[in-house]
Amino acid sequence: MLLAILAFLGGALTILSPCVLPVLPFVFARADRPFLRSGLPQLAGMAVSFAVVATLAAFAGGAAVEADRYARFAAMALLALFGLSLLFPQLADRLAQPFVALGGRLAAGREASERGGVAASLVLGVATGLLWAPCAGPILGLILTGAALGGARVATLLLLLAYAAGAGASLALALLIGGRVFAAMKRSFGAAEWLRRGLGAAVLAAVAAIAFGLDAGFLTRLSAANTNALEERLLGGFGMAGSKAASTDAAGADLAVEGELPSFEGASAWLNSPPLETRNLKGKVVLVDFWTYSCINCLRTLPYVRAMAEKYKQQGLVVIGVHTPEFAFEKSIDNVRRAVAELGIGYPVAIDNDYAIWQAFDNQYWPAHYFVDAQGRIRGHHFGEGDYEDSERVIRRLLAEAGAARLSETGAKAQVLSAAEAPADLEHAQSPETYVGLARAERFASPGGEVENESRFYEARALGLNEWALFGRWTVDSERATLDAGGGGLVYRFHARDLHLVLGPGASGRARFCVKLDGAPPGENRGADLGADGCGVATEHRLYQLVRQQGPITDRAFEIDFLDPGVEVYAFTFG
Repeated sequence: MLLAILAFLGGALTILSPCVLPVLPFVFARADRPFLRSGLPQLAGMAVSFAVVATLAAFAGGAAVEADRYARFAAMALLALFGLSLLFPQLADRLAQPFVALGGRLAAGREASERGGVAASLVLGVATGLLWAPCAGPILGLILTGAALGGARVATLLLLLAYAAGAGASLALALLIGGRVFAAMKRSFGAAEWLRRGLGAAVLAAVAAIAFGLDAGFLTRLSAANTNALEERLLGGFGMAGSKAASTDAAGADLAVEGELPSFEGASAWLNSPPLETRNLKGKVVLVDFWTYSCINCLRTLPYVRAMAEKYKQQGLVVIGVHTPEFAFEKSIDNVRRAVAELGIGYPVAIDNDYAIWQAFDNQYWPAHYFVDAQGRIRGHHFGEGDYEDSERVIRRLLAEAGAARLSETGAKAQVLSAAEAPADLEHAQSPETYVGLARAERFASPGGEVENESRFYEARALGLNEWALFGRWTVDSERATLDAGGGGLVYRFHARDLHLVLGPGASGRARFCVKLDGAPPGENRGADLGADGCGVATEHRLYQLVRQQGPITDRAFEIDFLDPGVEVYAFTFG
């Protein structure tokens, strides 16, 4: 129930998103019509198309992305025609007859039959939904990620419907308010004809804004509401944030029992330990840490987990890292073993390649921490980075309950072992994690879009903030992009102190690359994986730090050029 409420609120917040702003003229264009015959069918059409697109995105991966792209083109053409009919009544007259035959005409300013008016509003609602659906924030992202990881489930469908209902509710409010404003203006000024033409012009301007990508760039800067930030705060408030603060009250309230510690039997293998069983952990306080080695949020958490594991192991704390892979290369036990050694992890690590432990905990996040008392009961959890002092207080309380003595009042001291483990500069980070593979790619700006499983030459163009593009010959699948010939690369316009890229060298085992910031070598702003000349070599599948800015944080143009073919690129992360 809590998740459904959260999804509904997330859908309602979507109307504040900058990319929804161009859609609103389509809503107000029929605001003067009766709500039951115009507004309600439009809302129903919008909700249906939104839910269908979101459901396909959750369960059909890359194919749905392509379908959504073409549906947007069709929606823009339909709404452009609608806008022209508002501007030119003569065109509306000529278009009316065939649209009536299809179930209702789209032209305003002409009285349609009741059936035709309902059908026209329904069609407009479907088109509006096709443009609205991609304007998704972190909450819908969590729902879709859960669908991708857990498969088709009734619970996921219900969450998608709740999200669509929230979007529909905010749209209904805008429609009702817009209708009253519209009627008041008509009574006050008698300007029905000019209002109709003004709405037509607004519709055409909105179509142009969507077609040229202004809704993702210029309007983002103009928007007074940062929807993603609102959704992240909402997630944090409900204890569901994937990359923010989390959910355990350690200040003094009783720690509720959230369930029994599930079994670890589904582990594919164990590192640093023989297989552990829950019955053998009785009498120990256990910290279960879900992580994966290319996840920047997990890497930034590791110094604190290592410190607590070391500080409290003599008092009865057992830390168990559960490595649940996000990308296929993270299923390689050799890759994980190498990462565990490089990251200085000495506590037991369960390899959860089949998601058996993940599903046993009903987990949804990287990183995720579960606190287990000496009786084998889960007494708290924490999702994402931060609140390390609270996490340590929970551990101390559970150890004290188990009878541990001589607990030092001094907190565990985290030691950062690599550049990627350093805390993020969250104050200036305005760029989101961005996947390159077609299944979860967003804000891709190369002309023609990504094409799945086909070797294709891509071109870069001028980018808005948080847009990215490929250039050169690439083959893109659901998870990654693979360079087919040397001389290709990626560009990204970002705003953050740090930029990381998850990549691998491919079959050759070695891929050389060079980085530019605003067209020049990064110099002192280079990341830990670059030399003084701004170049580096990928020799293993992992996260590479390519930029760490030393001066003021502003919008920067990032470019990476690969000299060798076969390199595989997975995701950008920032900090």
